[in-house]
Amino acid sequence: MNLTEGAAAHLTVSGSEPSPHPARARASDATPSALPPDHTQAILETTKEVGAVLKASGCPFALVGSVAAYAHGIPVPLQHDTDFALLREDAEAVVESLRERGVRIVDPPEDWLVKARMGGEEIDLIFSLAGRPVTSELLARAQILPVDSVHMPVIAPTDLMACRLLALSEHHCDFGPLLPLARGLRERIEWERVREETAGAPMAEAFLYLLELLDVLPRRNGS
Repeated sequence: MNLTEGAAAHLTVSGSEPSPHPARARASDATPSALPPDHTQAILETTKEVGAVLKASGCPFALVGSVAAYAHGIPVPLQHDTDFALLREDAEAVVESLRERGVRIVDPPEDWLVKARMGGEEIDLIFSLAGRPVTSELLARAQILPVDSVHMPVIAPTDLMACRLLALSEHHCDFGPLLPLARGLRERIEWERVREETAGAPMAEAFLYLLELLDVLPRRNGS
């Protein structure tokens, strides 16, 4: 329970006495969101609606990020937003399609994505993954998977792992979320291609070595 919810609960329980903060009491009567109260389900609902708009637009895209891992069967918590990769040249058409459906577009300072909001949930439309432009080849490798009953393109397991590893840095190096991803998708990832694409990235190479020590991957000669 967050502070706002706690305050609302306190006001409800103590409703027999006049509130010393009438403005706060009125705020607790705000109209609830149309999306389910569970945050994971709310993100999935937003993902389905945006995915349907993107499919109707005819522009190639792929679901990426944590929701993509969820679509591949990895039990990850969905807490922040839903991410879609698309070509930069399709951004204007996609944004217009979303606006027509009532999605609020936000212009961020970054030049590699467009942010949007729908039903209280954040949406990222990404043109660059881990510093690399989204390409037609990456989108063509996407797999059509159900996302809570709606089928849409989802980034391929190998590309998902490579992008997650390339996003690691000295300031952002949390292996925790990557371990269940690597274990759950071990048989579906082309590990040699991951090694090739992440060669020279020290955090990625450290994680791959950790997978060898944990017997997730076979040890290479000299390891």
